[in-house]
Amino acid sequence: MIFYFSATGNSLYAAKRFSDTPVSIPQIMRGTERQFSDDAIGIVCPVYAGEPPKMVKRFLRESSFQADYFYFVLTYGFDQTDAPEFTAKLAAEAGVHVDYIASIQMVDNYLPVFDMDEQMSMNKHVEEQLSAAVRAVSRRERGIPEATEEGRKLHAQVSAMNRERPAFNDGSQITVQDSCIGCGVCQSVCPVDNFYLEGGKAKRKQSTCEFCLACAHNCPQKAIGLSIADKNPNARYRNPHISLQEIIDANRNP
Repeated sequence: MIFYFSATGNSLYAAKRFSDTPVSIPQIMRGTERQFSDDAIGIVCPVYAGEPPKMVKRFLRESSFQADYFYFVLTYGFDQTDAPEFTAKLAAEAGVHVDYIASIQMVDNYLPVFDMDEQMSMNKHVEEQLSAAVRAVSRRERGIPEATEEGRKLHAQVSAMNRERPAFNDGSQITVQDSCIGCGVCQSVCPVDNFYLEGGKAKRKQSTCEFCLACAHNCPQKAIGLSIADKNPNARYRNPHISLQEIIDANRNP
């Protein structure tokens, strides 16, 4: 049993390496069934500022898991910081013992800092990393990478920055530009149902969100941008192995 959270397809692509039928966490969180049992249970999700997405944290706190083997696969772009160590502690606080965590470096979709054209030009050896993680899980290997002091410090620094300037990571800098054609893609890919259409244009229900950037990356017009910083407004990203429809199916409110 594999659960995933994915905005631009990286974590969904990784999840599909472990199961042909991974289960969307946003879809689970819209329902009431939160009890899961299997021989092995895994969660695949991105790392945002050194931590799992807020929805994944809620999923851990609000669900009951029964498994002989529980693991995480964390996808990240620039630096994993102390994310494996932090995630294991977070799970323990929710009553979940984590046996194994793998970190997979992929394209970093954080638009305020990274140019997607540059990111996509890098060879991060994704397939080799995923193959190693799949082998480890199939062998029921155990182990959680111990963070370096540098990783812990970076996580602490980023957390402090986000507290001082929350707009860098709370979604309030997301803007809808005049080039919006009201296609509704943002509404369909947002995991927290934050978009609606009014007068032929996309509007947001609230200013803050997961800041997963599914809306900006998947907008066909590139009409969703960032008011504070957007490294390359002309470049957006979706994992080349994942279709827009798969992102919609994962995140749309049925």
